[in-house]
Amino acid sequence: MLRTRATQIVRRLQDCGYEAVFAGGCVRDRLLGIEPKDYDIATSATPDEVDALFERTIAVGRKFGIQIVQFEGDDFEVATFRKDGPYIDGRHPESVEFTSSVEDSARRDFTINALFEDPIADAVIDHHHGRADLEAGLIRAVGDPEARFAEDRLRMIRAVRFAARFGFTIDPPTLAAIRDNAGGIDDVSPERLADELTKILTQGNVRTAFSAMDETGLLERLLPEITAMKGTEQSADHHPEGDVFVHTLLCLHQLQAGCTPTLALGVLFHDIAKPNTAEIRDGKHTFYGHTNIGADMAEVVCRRLRMSNATIERVRFLVDQHLRHTAAADMKTSTLKRFLRQDGIDELLDLTRIDALSSSGDLTHYEFCRAKLEELPEEVVRPPRLITGRDLIEMGMEPGPTFKNILLAVEDAQLEGRLTTRDEALAYVRENYDTSSAPSTATRDT
Repeated sequence: MLRTRATQIVRRLQDCGYEAVFAGGCVRDRLLGIEPKDYDIATSATPDEVDALFERTIAVGRKFGIQIVQFEGDDFEVATFRKDGPYIDGRHPESVEFTSSVEDSARRDFTINALFEDPIADAVIDHHHGRADLEAGLIRAVGDPEARFAEDRLRMIRAVRFAARFGFTIDPPTLAAIRDNAGGIDDVSPERLADELTKILTQGNVRTAFSAMDETGLLERLLPEITAMKGTEQSADHHPEGDVFVHTLLCLHQLQAGCTPTLALGVLFHDIAKPNTAEIRDGKHTFYGHTNIGADMAEVVCRRLRMSNATIERVRFLVDQHLRHTAAADMKTSTLKRFLRQDGIDELLDLTRIDALSSSGDLTHYEFCRAKLEELPEEVVRPPRLITGRDLIEMGMEPGPTFKNILLAVEDAQLEGRLTTRDEALAYVRENYDTSSAPSTATRDT
C-alpha cells in the first residue's frame, strides 16, 4: 500500500532524529475522504542527509531541497523544509534557506495545501487554519494572496481548479487578488498552462471552473478564442440554449471526471470558428465552414500551448468531423464503414452526444451511428484487402496516382459486399480499367 511505504520513509527519518511529515495534497485529500494518488514528504533532513539514509535517490531539485526516494518500487518526493527568497520570474525563488516546518508551510499556496500530517503520531499539523477551511469549503491563500500569486502566477488558475474540483468557494480577498492580477498569467510557460488546463478539463465540474475563469478575467488571457464566442447568436430551433459561449459551457458541463484530454479539448474547441464564420442567410444564422476552419484554429491554440502532435492530430479530427455523423444515415455502405472505422470514432461520437444534449437534445444521428458501430463487427468494417498495388503491377500496370483510385474502388465494392474474393477483385479491375499499357489513365469507379 502506498501510504504504508510512505510511512516507512517517514519512520526512518524520524528514527534518525529528523522531523518528517506528509505534506500538502495527500493530507488534504485524506481529510476529504479521497485516496491520495501520491505522498509527498517534508523533512528537516537536508538532501545530503536524505541521500545517506536511502539506497536509491534522484536529485530532481537539489537547489530547492527536493529529492526523489525510490522505495519498494514507488517514487516519493522528499523535500527539505525551506523558506524561499525573492521570486524573480513569477515561479522560482532567487534563493532558498532550509528552515522549519512553520516557515515551510508559510510559503505554500493555499491553506488547504499547507497541512502536514505525522503518520507515526497520527496527528495533523495545521499552522494556517487549513482544516477549518476544508470544513468550510474555502480556497484561501496562505497569508497575503497578492504575494502568493506574485511568487507563482499559475496559482490563480490552481485556485479556480481546486474550487471547482471540490465544490468550494474562493475566499473574497483571494478572489479579488486573482481579478487584480489576471494579466500576470501571460508570464506562465505554455506547458504549465496546458497542464493546468488539462487537469481542469478532466476533473469534472468543468463548467464551474470556466465560469470562474471568465469572471476573474483569466479566461480572456488564456483562451481569448473562447470568450470571443460571447454574443455569437445561433438559430433557436437548433440551439434554444443561447449563444455559442453558453452552448460551449453547457457542453463542458457534460464532461465527466476522468474523460480523455483529447475529448475534453474537442468539446472545448468544436465551435471555436463560429464567431469567425457567422452569417445570416435567408433570416437564419449560418456558420459555413466552421468545422474545417475550427480544426485549423484549434491546432493554433494547441500549438500555442505546446501540446503534443498526437493530441493536436486527434483534436483536429474531432473538431473537423463533429457534424459529419449527421449525414451517416444517407452514406453509401462503404462510406459509412470508413467513417465508423476511423481512429478516434468513439471520442467523436461522445462529442456528438455532448453537443446534442447541450442544444436541441436530438440524439437521432448519434444513436444511428452507435447502433451501426455495435451491429457491424470489426472484420466487416475493416476487412483484409483483397488486392494490393503489387497485384496491379503483376497485371501489367505501372505504379502511379491511379493506383490509389483503383484500390479505393475495389475496397468500396468490397465494403458494399459486391466483391468478396481476390479473384473477383482481379476480374473487377480487368473489366473496369485499362491494364494493357502503362501508365493507366482509368479513374475511380463511382
